[in-house]
Amino acid sequence: MYRFIQTQKLVYSILLTLLSAHGMLAQNTLKYDSIVGSPGATIEQVAWLEGHWRGQAFGGQIDEIWSPPVAKSMMFAFQAENNDKVTFYEFGTITEENGTLIFRFKHFHEDLKGWEEKDERLIRKLVKITKDRAYFNSFTFERISDNEINVYVLFKKDSGETYEMKFNYQRVG
Repeated sequence: MYRFIQTQKLVYSILLTLLSAHGMLAQNTLKYDSIVGSPGATIEQVAWLEGHWRGQAFGGQIDEIWSPPVAKSMMFAFQAENNDKVTFYEFGTITEENGTLIFRFKHFHEDLKGWEEKDERLIRKLVKITKDRAYFNSFTFERISDNEINVYVLFKKDSGETYEMKFNYQRVG
């Protein structure tokens, strides 16, 4: 009996370790829960995003430029470049609506042909907000310092498997 209990404890320990390791694949992003809804938040709570940010990803340089908060909204432009050629753009906003924040964006090829359909855009609802992090569904903005931010994005492979990618940016200028 003692041996059975020890074996059972070992199996639970292994399962717990595996589940914990699996959860670490997406430790910086959260999923939106429609039952819980979005927390209250204002655009001023993410004003630290304002500025020109530069990093490395997708085999080249990435730039993200955020406007200051105006009329309960911030807009951004993202550009990915590889070998002196733009590979794609992304444009979007974070807006304060109904006492919370909404993140909307669209992707474009280098010639500004949209990836999404004409009236389609990607929408991410706010899941949680802290002093230095804004968690939107599968998308997190993190302030490291006044001159550094991280953006975490949860991607989905064709197989259905998800993985989290970190984009590190430094302030330009």
